[in-house]
Amino acid sequence: MARPKGIQDYLMRLHTGQWFGFNNQEHTYENLVILDDTKTKPTEQECIDGLAQLQADYDQAIIDRENNKASAKQKLQDLGLTVDEIKEAFGI
Repeated sequence: MARPKGIQDYLMRLHTGQWFGFNNQEHTYENLVILDDTKTKPTEQECIDGLAQLQADYDQAIIDRENNKASAKQKLQDLGLTVDEIKEAFGI
């Protein structure tokens, strides 16, 4: 999964289906149109904050994954495995 980069990444998580669009224009808040009259248009700030949170969550997940790899590698070394054995067995 790629790092979220536009408000459409946030909007897709609010509701299912094709409830919004951009009328074949640039994906900016100014061009955002709501296609489903049962849905309300989020504020621009909600879109900005929502996208920022998605990006922060994505970045933290990458950091956590790398930290978990390093922790696992260290634990295996503490058990007596060599770096080469760990790399051969697990690719880390």
